[in-house]
Amino acid sequence: MAGADGSPVDDQPQPFNATKLEPAKKRKRSRSPSGSTPKRLPAHTDSRRSLSPNPQKRQRTPSPSSQTRKQKRPGQRARITDAEREHIRQKQIEREKEIEVANAKQGIHDAVKQHYNAVPERGRDWRKTDSRIKGLRSFNNWVKSTIIQKFSPNEDYTPGAQERGGMVFAEGPTEAKGLLVLDIGCGKGGDLGKWQQTPQNVELYVGLDPADVSIDQAKERYRQMASRGGGGRGGRGRGGYNSRPPPRLFQGEFYAQDCFGESIEKVSLVREVGFDGSGGPSRFGGGGFDVVSMMFCMHYAFESEEKARTMLKNVAGALKKGGRFIGCIPNSDVISEEVRKFNERIATKPDKEKPAEDGEKSESIELGELEEGEAEETAEWGNDIYRVRFPGKTPADGIFRPPFGQKYNYFLHEAVEEVPEYVVPWGAFRALAEDFNLEMQYQKSFDEVWNTEKDDEVLGPLSERMGVRERGRGPLLVSPEEMEAASFYVAFCFYKV
Repeated sequence: MAGADGSPVDDQPQPFNATKLEPAKKRKRSRSPSGSTPKRLPAHTDSRRSLSPNPQKRQRTPSPSSQTRKQKRPGQRARITDAEREHIRQKQIEREKEIEVANAKQGIHDAVKQHYNAVPERGRDWRKTDSRIKGLRSFNNWVKSTIIQKFSPNEDYTPGAQERGGMVFAEGPTEAKGLLVLDIGCGKGGDLGKWQQTPQNVELYVGLDPADVSIDQAKERYRQMASRGGGGRGGRGRGGYNSRPPPRLFQGEFYAQDCFGESIEKVSLVREVGFDGSGGPSRFGGGGFDVVSMMFCMHYAFESEEKARTMLKNVAGALKKGGRFIGCIPNSDVISEEVRKFNERIATKPDKEKPAEDGEKSESIELGELEEGEAEETAEWGNDIYRVRFPGKTPADGIFRPPFGQKYNYFLHEAVEEVPEYVVPWGAFRALAEDFNLEMQYQKSFDEVWNTEKDDEVLGPLSERMGVRERGRGPLLVSPEEMEAASFYVAFCFYKV
């Protein structure tokens, strides 16, 4: 019988019929191998695999460590005397103090680095127009330009064609070997334009600074100069004195590097140019750089003698013989005089006006006038623009002993916010520099630099273009407060002999 689609009916699905179910079939269980008779091993089977007819259990010998040992009393050598115990304790105290000192030093280093990283880059236009200390900025930049102009050229350098009175005079070869410059503490690259204006062209400029953010900003400033075709303002020569087009921009390289706490020899480019780190003081043969510059930063190295020596070793190791070490630092003569006058004034005060001692408060000093943790008045001076403050006692005669680690706090409006700095006693610095074959050639305070160079045929007009004074040798555009702040610094130059 077929269905509607032609298929047999038996092939179609059928209704369920329980009566036709077959009983479940029993599964034949296979015999387990474990239940089967084990096969005999052939006679030639390896005896190592045969079973012993009378197996005997091997008794393990207990290990010596499992046996209980008798405790011995410590001998004479194992006993620590009270003196030895005290010696160990003192050593531990010394190590803890060394760690504290190291942490404190690192804290100051980090504080300075973080401060300069946080200083915003406001741009050239703001510095020229809106800055409250624009006169001081212009004056300080002119002093730095003056030092660079005077001491950057090599002694054997002969200037090329010079323009004077509208006429060009040939004074020597127009092409000379370019300078190799190392700028330690280059910051945000504020002196790049000054190095572009040197009488002798710069071939390579290497900028080092511990503040990584400042290094990034210096790189960006260099890229902007390169995009302007050199970035020179007013042409080349001493401060752009003539009207020739600016020279090709020098090669500029920048690295984040601590130059006071460790050797700069680790910078690969410094090694390639030349660095002599062999031996000790007075044994340097000479590096490869013509000039090492350190503007407004060397005073941080005088935190300790170790850092000061590391700094000078880096300078001397990088300079070739005849190379120049130029820079600007706080004027220790000004600091010593202010400290001496302060202590003299304190000594002449009536007893009731003198600072309180042993925790007692003077009646003439109100509670709110003393800073937390200070027991007495400390040396402090300045004006609305800058301020110098010593946190503790200062020498009555103004002579700092020892010459290292003499800390004060410095404030400069819009630039420095109570950053710790260190006194650089000039006599100690000069003596230490001589140990590294660095001989002093020049040292003048900023106001002395102005008085001696303002009428120079090149540097005088440069001061007018930089906004230090009005055109036509007019009056200064620097306020008395700004000039007082500028007189806090001194410019210098040392020669590598």
